Amino acid sequence: MDSLLTSGTKLVSANSQEYEVVSMLGAGGQGEVYDVKCGENHYALKWYFKHMATADQKIILENLISKGSPDKCFLWPQDLILLGESFGYIMPLRPKNYKSIVDMMKRRAEPSFLSLCKAAFNLTKGYQKLHSMGFSYRDISFGNVFFDPDNGNVLICDNDNVSANGSCNVSVYGTPRFMAPEIVVGKAKPSRNTDLFSLAVLLFYMFMVSHPLEGKVEANIKCMDMHAMNKIYGKEPVFIYDPINKSNRPVPGYQDNAIIYWSLYPQVIKDLFIQSFTVGLEHPNKRITENQWLDAISNMITGIVKCPSCGAEIFYNKENEILNTAHICWNCQKVVTIPGKIKIGKNVILLNKDSVIYSHDVNMDYNIDIIVGQVVQNPNNTHLWGIKNLSDENWMYIKTDGQQIPVAIGKTALIAKNVKIDFGKEIGIIE
Repeated sequence: MDSLLTSGTKLVSANSQEYEVVSMLGAGGQGEVYDVKCGENHYALKWYFKHMATADQKIILENLISKGSPDKCFLWPQDLILLGESFGYIMPLRPKNYKSIVDMMKRRAEPSFLSLCKAAFNLTKGYQKLHSMGFSYRDISFGNVFFDPDNGNVLICDNDNVSANGSCNVSVYGTPRFMAPEIVVGKAKPSRNTDLFSLAVLLFYMFMVSHPLEGKVEANIKCMDMHAMNKIYGKEPVFIYDPINKSNRPVPGYQDNAIIYWSLYPQVIKDLFIQSFTVGLEHPNKRITENQWLDAISNMITGIVKCPSCGAEIFYNKENEILNTAHICWNCQKVVTIPGKIKIGKNVILLNKDSVIYSHDVNMDYNIDIIVGQVVQNPNNTHLWGIKNLSDENWMYIKTDGQQIPVAIGKTALIAKNVKIDFGKEIGIIE
């Protein structure tokens, strides 16, 4: 089939910018995506099939362009191009180093746990900002998210279906396996609450490389037809790790990813998944919010320690301290000693030799792009370690006897048990 646009075609946008079609990048159910250039800069152009180029779609795009992008992670519509009865929109071009969640599941991309947690954090923060603008995404799934395996940066695409929360004008209901049960059974339309369910499914896929409702029931189904899918994802959904209803546990040898990965993570994140897929299945208003995810994931980011024997990343689990059990390396099965830590409000940062403190840890601003502190070694005494002030404000070091010592920008606060550091908005205590 011939493409909708040919290479070399020149198009003028609503903002009077001239774009030239370079090549087709791919096609989907709504249209085709092209690499286009404007001057020396390249962009992506989504051009709709004629039957998808509706008046309602055009109104949605004009509204999104007018409102502007919620966050840098969105490949947001930024210009509209009209040509007869057809149209398309311009958005940023996705860099080639970004991989899909599907790439990760098929092991074409293997991020570290740190990068994975940062990707989950950045993704959740993006949807938080989208929802705060009064929008719902309506189609959260792993097909619409890309991430950089090296640093956890994310890009969210297919934003042309975003609409006002609770909008009655709905043409996209979501992606199978990601839709909330109430949508599957036809009792609700996409909204922020259904987005929260889809986000929980996506996060579960990212961390567990499996679906939260696909256990024994799915394994026993011979034909995954519409009736079966409606049962699993809509009418009779059961979380594979429901603490009470154990009828849908993952099957060894068939659903091994869920079994392996569930054991690796701290209880704080598992508790959120349990609420999402037990109470949250039937009560949309009790689903986990973005801030709850962000609080938990931020502690995962600062709670990673490397096994001294094999180098594997291990998550600090507060439950182990409560139960007085050791942290065991999942890779080599050796005991991993948890280093000292600093507690700042509800944030816990392990004080490894390469640990950093993010702006979020001291300001609760959900910003992990800015580093305000870093664990460093005293060059004159290798036995002494401290936290270097990389922020733009002075700190106050409070010794155990109450003596207060200013820690100027660029200076270092000695790491010692039970001392406190006043960061301004929050006070941390070293344990």
